[in-house]
Amino acid sequence: MGGGLRDPDWFRHTAFEAGKGDFMKISARVANRGGEHIVSLRTQEREHSLTIPAKADGSGSSTNGGELLFLALATCYCNDIYREAKRRGVEVEGVQVEVTGEFGGEGEGAREIRYSASVDAKAPRDEVLALMRHTDTVAEIHNTLRGGAAVVLAGCEARKV
Repeated sequence: MGGGLRDPDWFRHTAFEAGKGDFMKISARVANRGGEHIVSLRTQEREHSLTIPAKADGSGSSTNGGELLFLALATCYCNDIYREAKRRGVEVEGVQVEVTGEFGGEGEGAREIRYSASVDAKAPRDEVLALMRHTDTVAEIHNTLRGGAAVVLAGCEARKV
């Protein structure tokens, strides 16, 4: 696989193929070594990074996966509010989303995941509430978790150092 933490071609090492069907291809990569923590993201051809520092001791991310999972839910709902509002001709001025939940012991999945949201918009309250309820039904990350998508370890590589 790639040539290190800053390998500019790491996406070439994935199964990414833009333009296949109506699917949006998304990739995320974390590389951590010696106190350096790099997060790279890609959707279709748009590539960018996210700044998340390493843990103080350098072994892993200062942000845990549960936090990122909940951030994914909050971000998805926020973005989808704007998308769905545009389709309905509703002018949204602001969105706030908070996701909470619990993780039990090591290896246990999350439970009691709940979220709440507020939307500031130039529209009647009932119309905004209808928008929010509709968005809950079409938010892709929410529906992925609700549908119990399989997560498969597709490859492993061990390198002796």
